Amino acid sequence: MMIGGARVRLNVWQQAAVAMGSAIGALMDPRRADLIAALGETTGKPAFERVLERMKKSPEGHAILLERPRVISARVGHAWDMPANTFGAAYAKFMGSRNFSPDDRPPVRFMETDELAYVTMRAREVHDFWHTLFNLPSNLIGESALKVIEFEQMLLPMCLLSVIGGTARFSEKQRALFFQHYFPWATRAGIRCTDLMCIYYEQHFHEDLDDVRRKWGIVPAPPQ
Repeated sequence: MMIGGARVRLNVWQQAAVAMGSAIGALMDPRRADLIAALGETTGKPAFERVLERMKKSPEGHAILLERPRVISARVGHAWDMPANTFGAAYAKFMGSRNFSPDDRPPVRFMETDELAYVTMRAREVHDFWHTLFNLPSNLIGESALKVIEFEQMLLPMCLLSVIGGTARFSEKQRALFFQHYFPWATRAGIRCTDLMCIYYEQHFHEDLDDVRRKWGIVPAPPQ
């Protein structure tokens, strides 16, 4: 299965140039998903290689690699028809209340192999499942908190840079809220939960939201 658009092969210097340019651009405008994606790809190959090896050793992770499911409207639209208590319904509510589409993720461009390209795309596409499971908003504080969890899980340099860039744009009140409330929780939550990249989320849409959280060791963000 083709993962996004045509991939581009870069030498070491080109990778460094793209990474630096993307990092500067993303720090100036954290809403630029294309720059954040490029930064993640050009700096994250070792991390994604480790994730790939973990997925190969996990039953669900191995199934994901074999079947290569995509989180796109045509494949996850049935979540909107799930009973209210289910994980699928919670995901649909998160997406619908924000007018988000599963089809909006930028393509993978800078990964060398099909396997790494798929793992990178998978990490990108399950991001909103994680928002749902951890009960995190999609604002700057929520995104920064989720990046802490993603860093704990995958050790992606892009996640750390995103946290630095995000917190630099906080107001004093937001910064105090993040470091007193969200950051300590996120560091614990990211370590405590199961390997998030080895879950075949689409096969659990029909299950109770609280049940899957317990099964996967996920502690939702506490109320402020």
